[in-house]
Parts: sequence; structure tokens; C-alpha cells
Amino acid sequence: MTWSADVLTLYPEMFPGPLGKSLSGKALKKGIWSLNIYDLKEYGLGPHRSVDEKPSGGGPGMVLRADVIDTAINNCFKKDRPLIYFSPKGRPLNQDTIEKFSSTKGVSIICGHFEGIDQRVIDLHDIEEISIGDYILSGGEIATIVFLDSLVRLLPDVLGNNNSKKIETFTDGLLEYPQYTKPNEFKGMKIPDILLSGNHKVIKEWQKNQALSLTKLRRPDLIDKKKDKI
Repeated sequence: MTWSADVLTLYPEMFPGPLGKSLSGKALKKGIWSLNIYDLKEYGLGPHRSVDEKPSGGGPGMVLRADVIDTAINNCFKKDRPLIYFSPKGRPLNQDTIEKFSSTKGVSIICGHFEGIDQRVIDLHDIEEISIGDYILSGGEIATIVFLDSLVRLLPDVLGNNNSKKIETFTDGLLEYPQYTKPNEFKGMKIPDILLSGNHKVIKEWQKNQALSLTKLRRPDLIDKKKDKI
């Protein structure tokens, strides 16, 4: 069965965008995964296809209506897929979450805009809120592209060398060690001699130590998480 992503958006023309290129684009053409885009405006109300209203209780911006979102969900999305909404107040996205969703049949995604979507539709459909970082985007489309790009590469037969998944950043809870390639010397800077030694045992130990040192320096929170799992 082909893994599928169903996306509800006010801007369908933004897709596939980058998802149509590189690894995800090649996998899309091969049928390893499918991307189905639905226009939220088709479910808008009245002659102007209205999808939003002012926030109840006052405040800036507009909120996407629960009834509009609910109708779109019921018409567009399969019942056996996780339902995701990208929001700054959601649970932070990490590699573990990406791997979890890559093992499902697919996902259904709502791209929010303005001040977000009515909380009642989130509660009604048990929508999982996810954040890709502590910053604000103009809409959920870019977050969706980031999420799907990271996920699709984990699907079977997408990466040419499946072993590369095992040594990437976050796979073992650490940042990845520094990478080098030819030329052996570049503007006076040489590749570490140990990487050219041919001693694979020593090289692996060097890579492990480099990953640990880099993680301690840049992401000490990951070290703490790793200790918690031990």
C-alpha cells in the first residue's frame, strides 16, 4: 500500500513545491508515496466562500471556522489516518515523531492561517498539534513541507543507501560527527589524519567522540535525554 499524505490548505498552489524535487520528488514519481491536496475554500460559506471569523472575546486577526474545517475533514480525509495541525503551541517535532508517522499508512494535515483554527474542531477530531519550532510562520504550508520532506526519506526504497539512516543526526540521540571529502587539503585545512588511516575501528571511535563532543557543546539537552533513557 502506498503511503499517502492528504493536505487541506488555503493555498493548494504551494504544493508539491520542494516536495516535487530531490528524494521526495523522485519517490513521488515512483509511486512510493502519494500527495493529495484539498482546497479549503471549496468548503467555505456563502458566495465569497468565507472560511474565517473574528475571534470570540476579541483580539487581532481571524480564526478558521470549526464548521468549515469539520466539513472539509469529513469530505477529504480518510478515517484511519493520524490528523495533524501545525501550531506554535503544539508538541515539538523531533526525529522520534517523524519515525512514528513514517510507520503509519499516511497522515492527514490541516494547514492553519491567521490566528489558527477553532479549538472545538481540534477537540472533536482529536487533532494532534505539532510545532516545528519556537517561531511564527504565516501559515502551515511551509511546516507541512518540512515535515513531509523529513518523513518521506524514511519510507522504504527512498534512500539509495539505507545504512545512511543509521548514522544521521538524532538517529542515536546525538548530533552527527563532522564530515569531510576530497580534496584532502583545502586552503591550508587538512582532513583529520585519522580519517585517512584506513583503521575503521579507530575511525568509528573518533566519530563517536566527535558526535558526543559536538552534542555537549551545541545541544546539551540531548545529552540529558540520553541519560534519562539509560
